[in-house]
Amino acid sequence: MIAIIDYDAGNIRSVEKALLSLGEEPLITRDREEVLRADKVILPGVGAFGDAMHSLQKYGMDRVLHEVVERKIPLLGICLGMQLLFERSEETPGVEGLGILKGEILRLPETEGLKIPHMGWNTLELQNQGRLFAGLPEEPFVYFVHSYYLKAESEDIVTAAAWYGTRIHVSVEKENVFGCQFHPEKSSSTGLQILKNFVTLREE
Repeated sequence: MIAIIDYDAGNIRSVEKALLSLGEEPLITRDREEVLRADKVILPGVGAFGDAMHSLQKYGMDRVLHEVVERKIPLLGICLGMQLLFERSEETPGVEGLGILKGEILRLPETEGLKIPHMGWNTLELQNQGRLFAGLPEEPFVYFVHSYYLKAESEDIVTAAAWYGTRIHVSVEKENVFGCQFHPEKSSSTGLQILKNFVTLREE
């Protein structure tokens, strides 16, 4: 069973719809026991970093997500959900992220000819043989909507990067924790393959 975390900050329905199209029956929940019984957990997210962290804390989901990681349940953060896995964001100075992974979230640089937020399709540069990208071409094309980007502390966890005014880390993997800055649920057949790769992960 796939649990989608409901914390009032997610693009939940589009993620649910994509999973249903893959033959999954996801459960949208903020119940601790339901989350911890799941085979896989997805943390979606849109909106502001600080507001989203407040919502996670309000529902106790910050603690539950740390339990998910400790129990080695595969966890996927999408867009803001990926950013929340890290330590901090320039969007809301002083607000701590989940700190599950090391790195920070920075504002996209003002660049002539490029709009912020970054909305649209970009090519990925794959690295480190990320399991989410199995069966995909070397430069898959995916859909983004964001104004802030990840700078991971170590390149070792980065499985995909892209260019938008600067080089941005757009997918990560460390043990059972995965993240995508882009929206796989809005990225056509490529995105569905990425989600399928996540939901069919086997324990290593």
